[in-house]
Amino acid sequence: MKSIIYLVFLIVSVQACKSPEPRKPVSRASKSFTSKSLVMNKAIVEKEEAYIQDIIEKDSTNTYITSADGFWYYYNSENKKDSITPNFGDEVEFNYNILTLQGDTIYSRKELGERAYVIDKEEIFTGLRQGLKLMKEGETVTFLFPSHQAYGYYGDNDKIGTHVALKSTVTLNEIKINKD
Repeated sequence: MKSIIYLVFLIVSVQACKSPEPRKPVSRASKSFTSKSLVMNKAIVEKEEAYIQDIIEKDSTNTYITSADGFWYYYNSENKKDSITPNFGDEVEFNYNILTLQGDTIYSRKELGERAYVIDKEEIFTGLRQGLKLMKEGETVTFLFPSHQAYGYYGDNDKIGTHVALKSTVTLNEIKINKD
């Protein structure tokens, strides 16, 4: 009886020393899926940018500027006296709204309220983060964001769905320079 216990103990000990074998993945992303996704996303971006270009061409009252980050904007009121724009770590206070490109309100200024934001240290959608860096204190700017600069594929899990291009009018009320 003791020899059987020793034999079982020996077998368990040898099995315990065996190195773990890697498991095979449950699923893999295929090249065809990735390629299809890439083609689909490029088509969405092209469609949104063409629509935004159409809006810009029809709007003769405003002068649009193309940003290096892939969105468009125009000044409602420009501050030509100052040259200070916010940098990394500066705190800004601003008001904004979020509209569809057709002008339908998704979130009003009243609904969103005044917002304090530390540049590049807090979460905010990409286009707005980059847009705030272009503004000076007291300016009001209207931005046109393609969906990849806004809430992209996921939306905001509330009122903004997937792949929704946005229009937003932002007023930068104050810049508090970070002294660190």
